[in-house]
Amino acid sequence: MTDILAADIGGTHLRLVRIQANGTITSQTKVQADFSRFISDSRTAAETHILDTIVHACEPMLAGNSIAAFGIGFPGFFIGDSGILAASPNLPQLHNFALSEQLGKRLGIKVAAQNDALCAAIGELHCGVGQGVRNLLHITLGTGVGGGLILDGRPYTGENGMAMEFGHLRIAYDGQARFCGCGGTGCVEAYASATAVADRYREKSGVTLDSAGVHAAAVNGDERAVQVIDDAGLYLGRALAETIKLMDIKIVSISGGLTGAWDIFYPSLIQEMDAQLINPLKGRIKVLRSSLNDRGGLLGAAELARRIQQP
Repeated sequence: MTDILAADIGGTHLRLVRIQANGTITSQTKVQADFSRFISDSRTAAETHILDTIVHACEPMLAGNSIAAFGIGFPGFFIGDSGILAASPNLPQLHNFALSEQLGKRLGIKVAAQNDALCAAIGELHCGVGQGVRNLLHITLGTGVGGGLILDGRPYTGENGMAMEFGHLRIAYDGQARFCGCGGTGCVEAYASATAVADRYREKSGVTLDSAGVHAAAVNGDERAVQVIDDAGLYLGRALAETIKLMDIKIVSISGGLTGAWDIFYPSLIQEMDAQLINPLKGRIKVLRSSLNDRGGLLGAAELARRIQQP
């Protein structure tokens, strides 16, 4: 049996694993891949930079020519299962980039690519707290806030590949609404991402910490840190309530680095979500912390690779 490769590309790093048919990870690596800081107006230069970075990371794992397929979770909007990246908020130069096709040509293997948050939802469905569930809303709390949707056991991408852009739901409308990287204001991502938690704490305290540092400060009794994380939970709960009223989904899973502060933001999340839900839904929605730590995206990408590998 041949192995597969799986990659999870986040806001700052690319993580890559080689997996045997029985699910055993035989090798893994993590490299800097901050595509969002790539500076160029050239679409071709951006595409080449992405391909070169991924190929360079893969080369040590391709020894032996025994790789059947490669699955990738990438931040951006994909057109169905085509592997074509319609656009990426962090890389405005890209437009209808045939990521799967171009990378497949470079590596000489089949490649499947999909939105990173949807890959995390697929991983949660097959290997995590979503096992046995037919409908699942999965939220990722990292550098940004992402969402992946499983309907009737199948990943749902929407007609334009942009379904469940949870991080860009508006939950604040007043004149104090925070700016978001998407160009709008008041988005969930501007309040509940790891980046937002760090930024809001710095604004309140004058101290620069990452989100893990803010959590540590909160545990040590820093009221400003507690407030920032509590607010993140409140805004998440508000956005979840609106999504659930629309989709009528009863299982929500959440992953990402900010879940390290689960003990602080979960109570405010549940309280605000139930406050905003319609009466028949109050108390009926389960919001679960991922059981996969940070492996959901990789496991979801691996599932994509299994679906396209040679028989």
